[in-house]
Amino acid sequence: MRKDVVNYLEQKKELKQFIREQPRWYRTLTRNPYEIHSLEVAALHYYKKTIPHQVEKFTNGVQMASMMMSMFQAMNSQSN
Repeated sequence: MRKDVVNYLEQKKELKQFIREQPRWYRTLTRNPYEIHSLEVAALHYYKKTIPHQVEKFTNGVQMASMMMSMFQAMNSQSN
């Protein structure tokens, strides 16, 4: 693999870990080092850090909070 790609991966620990978990990317970058952008996109999807994933995580948190509030209100109305 090219030295500049290795240096870039050393700076980005998450990408380095992703390559360890997905070794096909090591082969891909060795053959075509310009695929680094595709590697970053694949890592974002793998670690669920894309905007749709973040929105889904936030929505799930709001739904959980709403459910907890409903549960507390139901418990409070039963005790009164």
